[in-house]
Amino acid sequence: WMNDPDGPMYYNGWYHFFYQYNPDGAVWGNIAWGHAVSKDLLNWLHLPLALVPDRPYDIDGVFTGSATVLPDGRIFMIYTGLFNTSTQVQSVAVPANLSDPLLIDWAKLDSINPAIIAPPGILPADFRDPTSAWFEPIDSTWRISIGSKDENNSGIALIYSTTDFERYTLLPGTLHAVDDVGMWECVDL
Repeated sequence: WMNDPDGPMYYNGWYHFFYQYNPDGAVWGNIAWGHAVSKDLLNWLHLPLALVPDRPYDIDGVFTGSATVLPDGRIFMIYTGLFNTSTQVQSVAVPANLSDPLLIDWAKLDSINPAIIAPPGILPADFRDPTSAWFEPIDSTWRISIGSKDENNSGIALIYSTTDFERYTLLPGTLHAVDDVGMWECVDL
């Protein structure tokens, strides 16, 4: 079973495509991140799983997320981890070896994870799918958006800022809101 593309990127001559994947069967469950690479976007090499549900903050699934390649070459994956069957948090992983062009091994930043928890007024079951980061020159920070819904059942895109991809600050307001649509998933698609 597979769905939701996650963290597509181009790095060191390779296109990387990650996706939600159940390595145990063709049914939903045990969600991990599959990983495939290509030189030409036509022929793909499937690699070992990039992220698996193996930490307390993602033990019930490693769900949709994104990748951001910084100008200095560092890469940050931000993904939704699930625990207690319905608590969604945002966690960070980085390549274990940046010199590996295939980026086979990934390291979760246990010292900071979960990096972002649902803010007051947002249910932990409605807080997922962080976007790739964009740079905001006005204050020299990176921004990401996370999908959610408010108490009026309006789909919203929350905005967070960071300078180091370890500490995140919720910014006032929303990037976008749509009345009466419920949970807004995958706000960057």
